[in-house]
Parts: sequence; C-alpha cells; structure tokens
Amino acid sequence: MKLLSLLLLTLLSLYANSSNNNKFSVIIHKPFNAALFDITEDYDRTITAVGFSNEYKQNANPSQTYTNAFDYLESVSNKYGSQMTLVKVNNKAEVILQKLAKLSRFNKAVAVVKTPTNGYFIGGYTMDGSLLVAKLDANANIVYSRIFGTKNYDRMSNLVQLSDGGVLAVGSSFTSRDTNDPYFKTGLGNNDIFITRFSKNGQILWSKKYGTQFDDNGIDAVEAQDGSLLVVSTMASQRQRQVTFMRLTENGNRIWLNQFIQNTQKENLVVPKKIIRLRDNSFVVSLIQYNQVQKEHIRLVKFDLYNNILADKEISTTYPSGLMDIKEFSNGTLMGVGYVKDKHNTDGLAMLLDASLSMLKQEHYGGENYDIFYSLAILHNSQVAVAGIHTDNYSQEGNMWIVKLNSDATMAQLALKTSDFYKELTQLFSKEIAQNKLTITQDLQIIFTDKSLYFKAGAYKLTPKQKSFLRSFSKKLIGFLYKNRNKIAALNINGHTSSEWRGVNFQNRYLNNEDLSMKRAFSVLRTLFLQEDRQKQQWLSKVLRGSGDSFSHRQLSQGRENREKSRRVDLQIILK
Repeated sequence: MKLLSLLLLTLLSLYANSSNNNKFSVIIHKPFNAALFDITEDYDRTITAVGFSNEYKQNANPSQTYTNAFDYLESVSNKYGSQMTLVKVNNKAEVILQKLAKLSRFNKAVAVVKTPTNGYFIGGYTMDGSLLVAKLDANANIVYSRIFGTKNYDRMSNLVQLSDGGVLAVGSSFTSRDTNDPYFKTGLGNNDIFITRFSKNGQILWSKKYGTQFDDNGIDAVEAQDGSLLVVSTMASQRQRQVTFMRLTENGNRIWLNQFIQNTQKENLVVPKKIIRLRDNSFVVSLIQYNQVQKEHIRLVKFDLYNNILADKEISTTYPSGLMDIKEFSNGTLMGVGYVKDKHNTDGLAMLLDASLSMLKQEHYGGENYDIFYSLAILHNSQVAVAGIHTDNYSQEGNMWIVKLNSDATMAQLALKTSDFYKELTQLFSKEIAQNKLTITQDLQIIFTDKSLYFKAGAYKLTPKQKSFLRSFSKKLIGFLYKNRNKIAALNINGHTSSEWRGVNFQNRYLNNEDLSMKRAFSVLRTLFLQEDRQKQQWLSKVLRGSGDSFSHRQLSQGRENREKSRRVDLQIILK
C-alpha cells in the first residue's frame, strides 16, 4: 500500500496547442524541460504517450530562517525534477487526459505497452538508480506497481510486450559486489545487461545479468514467434566497441551470442537504437553509424532466428541523421522516426523504407530550434502516431510533442476538420467507389484506381476515356467544393511517375520524370479548370495547385514498385 501511494497518479491541468493549417500536431508546454519517449494506440482509437515533465518538490520551509548559506542551498536542492507522465489525445488533437506519478524520488518513463483490457504497462527508472514497472487500467489508475533492481545503479532502456500478457524490462545495471544483494552475488563487469521478465499479474518470473568484464548495456529486445527473446546490446572497452545480438530462451538462458559489429576506433562508433520482428519472423535493428568526421547516418541490419545476417544497409543522407524507432506496415514497407541535424538546428525525421531497407522518401518536421522524434506507433488506419520533443522559437525548454503522420510520412490533417468532408465525399462518389474507379482517404486524398485512368509509360496527354471520366468527375467535385468554398484552402493536383527512364543516368532520370509528372498534373488541372461557370473558374484560380513529384511516391505491391499504378495523378483537398 505504501508503494501504491507513492505511485498514485494525480490528474493535472495542462496547456496544449495544435499547430496551424489543421495539421495533427500537439505541443504540451510544461515548466522546464519535458519529453515523450513512447507512444501507443488505445482500443478506442485515442493515442497515449509517456515520458516525463518536471514537477516542483516542496521541500523548503518558507518560514524558516537560515544563518548558513550552505544550509539554505541544501533546503532548496532538488526543488524540482522529472516525474513519469502519461498523456492521452483524441483524434481531434485534444488532450483528454494527463497524469503524473508523484514519487519522492525523481523518475522518467521510457515505454508504454498496451494490455488486453485497454490498460497499460509503464516502464521507467528513478534518477537514483531503481527500476519501475506499473500496471494501469484504461483510465490510467494504478492496478499495481513494482520498484525493483539491484542495490547499485540501474537504468531501464525499454519495456517489451510479450505474447503471454507479461512484459520484459531491458536495461543495464552497475556491477554488484554485495553478497547480500537479493538478485546477484557478483557482477560480470563494470556495467551489465540487466533483463527482468514479469508475468501479466506483475510477478517477477526471473531477473538475470549478461555481459563481459567490460561495460555492457542492454538496449532493446523483441519476442520471436517461438517464444525466444532477441536482445540487442553494446559492449565497450578501452580498445573496442561492439554491437551484440543475443538470443535467449523464454527462461532467460542464452542460446547464441553474436558480436556483430566491432569498432577499434572511437570515431567509427555504432550505436543500436531499436530491434523489431518482421512479419516473416526475421528481425531488423536500427543503428546510428558515425564516420571518421563524426557525422552520423542510418544503418539497418536484418538477420534471422539462426544468427544469419540477411541484409546490412547504410543510408547516407545530406545531413547527419538517425532513426530512434522503426515499425513495419502490413504491406512490408517500414517507417522510421528520429532526427536530422544541420548547422543551425535539429528537426524530427520521418523516413519511409521499402522491404529491402532502401529509402523511399523522408520528411523533416520542426521549427528553428531542437526537435526530435523518439517513437512511433502504426495506427489501425495505417496512419502513424509519433512522440518526441519540440522546442519553441527563442526558447531553451523542450516540450512534449505528439504528431500524426500519413503512411507516406506527410503530416495528417485533423479528423475534426475532415470527417464531415470525408463522409460527404464518399457519399457523393459512392458509385465511382463501388465501381473501383477511385478511393478517398480520411485525409481527403482522392486516388484514381481504375486501370484506364493510369498513364502509359512516357505519356501525359489524356486519353478519350480519361477525358470522359474527368469531365463527369470534375462537375461533381468542383460543384461540391465551390459550395463549401469558405472552408477550402487548396485543391492539390499531384502528378507521379514510375522510376524507369531508359538510357540515362540517375540525375536525368529524375529530372525527366519530374518534367513528365508536372505535365500529367497540368493535363488534369486543365480539365478541372475548364468550367462553364466563370465564378467557379475565378475561385479555382485561387485554390488550384499543380505539382510534379517525379517517382518519389511510387506505388508498391508486395514491397516492389508497381510501375502501372505509379503512373498516375492524385488529388488532395486541403481545408482552412
């Protein structure tokens, strides 16, 4: 009961604001630095993220008189510090819940895991070196909690969901030499990999250390289909640094160990960040690779259950970049989030990858200061929720940040503004949708799906079938938009191509396709613009936007480019 009272979560008021232009971006301002490190989707389609914010610790007696400066400094020390914080937002980008753990010991949350009852496991650590796991119900009320670890300094890196309803805590622990230590009589080295398995009821099933005589740190883990556990960690000595892959039984016994990357020079440092299991039961690890001039870039390693490396790919970017988290879509593509740095600031990075781990596109988000994405969750509708830090202009304080992205890494629009339009558009074009002529997404993209509406290779002029369809389509669409013109910011017409262009190098292949995609967009724009009603034309001249995206948004089928579907034009309605 005493522990439960220490972890009692208290509802707090907060100040949060969404970004302009109806984009799904929530910034939660708290005193001093705050951040969100993990995110998940709830069964009611809301989004929950965890991290920390700073809370005052009222340990000073304002009526007391001090004659010694050192006594006074001691009285106000640790007056504020970090506390685990949970934030829930709905699909309108409104913060509907925020709770904070008021512990006497400052602490941070690093991970959130959903339970079958729509509750949560929260994992974290206290700043003085203990580990925390709490189970919450759907309203974020405490069910039970555990403070555990060794008598020395421990740190949790992640909390991993397991198929039996329990969780696996992964982290590190400083070597214990105390024979009375309840977990370990001796340590392995300076710092050891520390793994603890919990049942769904919060019982510690086992807790073990792994490592060498040097510094070892557990980074992340994932459960394989057979119940074994794959762990990624690091080892560092004065002479070398290693990234280690390890497979354990469900009881924590080691099956194999692979010291995959060995670096003898500090400037070639490789730092693992995340491991995930793919649908084919292989595994991908996201790493940050530093080169000889200390510029970091992205490295992805794919391996199987039997210690075989299937792929090892480095992704070079113009600016130093890293992926902090990565997830797989149902079609085999992947999205990673992290950061990208230039000389002046750091932005949040969202990167789309194909099944072979090649980059398809990247998007940068943030302001003029420090912004970073730490975690993502793929939602039920293939959109992506992202958690991280945003720093306002002319500020030195980080704020909790939640954004929602589309599956192509573009920023999602607010459901509040698009839901009515989406319903009306789908009703308006119900016949075309039923005939598989087009589809409409919830962020108001109109995608033509009939084969006759795709372009032939190299073609941009409309065929008779395309012209006939677009005349009928534009009459309905423009009439609807003009009726709601006070709510319309833009109608974007985006031309696309497949990636091939024979007999030219990459530079000319991109430029030729860019020119072709713009011509395709113009052909459709021209047809939409040619309205008999001059008032509608006047209005369209203010909202129509044509662009060419070359082959940057290729359509994929089973992880491979579908050239026919890539030769297309899409529309998107942007609301005010």
